[in-house]
Amino acid sequence: MSENQNLRIALLEDNEEQAAKVSRWIENKGYHCGVFHTAEDFQRGFRKNSYDVVVLDWMLQNGSTGIDVLQWIRKTLTSDVPVIFATSRQSEEDIVEALRSGADDYLAKPVRQHELLARLYALARRAQPEVEILKCPPYVFDTSNRQVKVDEEVIKLTEKEYDLALFLFRNRGRVLSRQHLLTSVWGTSAELNTRTVDTHASRLRKKLKLLASERWKLTSIYQHGYRLEEHTNQE
Repeated sequence: MSENQNLRIALLEDNEEQAAKVSRWIENKGYHCGVFHTAEDFQRGFRKNSYDVVVLDWMLQNGSTGIDVLQWIRKTLTSDVPVIFATSRQSEEDIVEALRSGADDYLAKPVRQHELLARLYALARRAQPEVEILKCPPYVFDTSNRQVKVDEEVIKLTEKEYDLALFLFRNRGRVLSRQHLLTSVWGTSAELNTRTVDTHASRLRKKLKLLASERWKLTSIYQHGYRLEEHTNQE
């Protein structure tokens, strides 16, 4: 993963001034930041989009807590998206509770800009490590020469088709929104037309045979995006 990769960060922080400051740090780094002030807004946002890392505050409005949200993430989402707490609660008991509930990291407020950005990047890199060879039989991706082989046969893909295929296989099992794919693969604004994603996904289905009858299937999620999944009942 390159340092300037367009990471998508979800920030749940009920203090609007603090949220604006942290999101500005993240955006200035070149990452995308989705800002949410309540647990309800966060859950609605996560049903529409997908993110690489989540930053949670502990104490929230309406009696909710970051622990509640973390437990919802771990129960609801199929992917192990990395989660970091940024909170004024910093007793050893709090830290242990957060980690036991499924958090990956913990930062005490006041949060420092460069430490937060470094932690976010490290978590994203750990979740999506750079590999030279990615094997998802019968597919083998060689990132050194940007080739994908199926049963030793090189499949001809365009640059963006290869980038999209590699990103999908690295995130296999995850539901990825069209905006996430646009940001991560094309490095472009999520406001732009998403039909280019659909066009490339359609081409990959044909070139890599990612069909319902095959071992790997690229599924369109209505009004959301795509998920690449492996059939578990293949003989």
